[in-house]
Amino acid sequence: MLLSKPTSRRKFLLSSLIALPALGVTIKGLSAASAAEMVAPALDSYTPTFFSATEWTFMMAACDRLIPAGGKAPGALETNVPVFMDQQLASDLGSEIYLEGPFDLAAPATLGYQIPYLPQQIYRNGIKAVDAWCEHAHHERFALLDATTQDSVLKKLEAGEVDFAAFGEEVLGSKLFFSEMLSLSQQGYLSDPIYGGNKGMKAWIAIGFPGARASYLEWVAQHNVKYPLGPVSLNGDRG
Repeated sequence: MLLSKPTSRRKFLLSSLIALPALGVTIKGLSAASAAEMVAPALDSYTPTFFSATEWTFMMAACDRLIPAGGKAPGALETNVPVFMDQQLASDLGSEIYLEGPFDLAAPATLGYQIPYLPQQIYRNGIKAVDAWCEHAHHERFALLDATTQDSVLKKLEAGEVDFAAFGEEVLGSKLFFSEMLSLSQQGYLSDPIYGGNKGMKAWIAIGFPGARASYLEWVAQHNVKYPLGPVSLNGDRG
């Protein structure tokens, strides 16, 4: 016999608020997307499940520089990207990866995954190595550096110029760590809000993406015409 998991207070409130339009009940000035945003976790009060406190401050700082605020679209922190990343890594992400080897760390990218680490190990070891390098080069952990220096560090990671081996990490390279971190942050930014990121569908609204709307074929052939309808999430939230 399978027992259903208890529903959290946040999930209950969320499902209740976003169900109101479907029941013909509306709250003046409150869209389903706004209701979903109201009950989404606030970053300053969110307790990470996977990341430690030090790792969480690293990810908050890194996400803020990878997808910064202040442009035409919202930033990573405005859209709860770190929450998405924490929840993904706390799940079975990477469970399908074959880890029996043999692995060739020098193999070309065309030969696929060549590292004996799950994503969770990549983040644990990568964050530790970056912070160790930052303390050596800049006398502070990554999260405590100013934005300009953080950007410089991220560029060095992307270029593979940070030597993790010098700080005890001989398997993972800085370029791969940066790639994994950027990819997961992008997924959180553009994913459906049910997975923890894209809070309030802000990223979808910014780029005019219709989301999980059942049909919008009538707009496909209308080139250079702005899509007039807001996005729809898998939960039925409307932006």
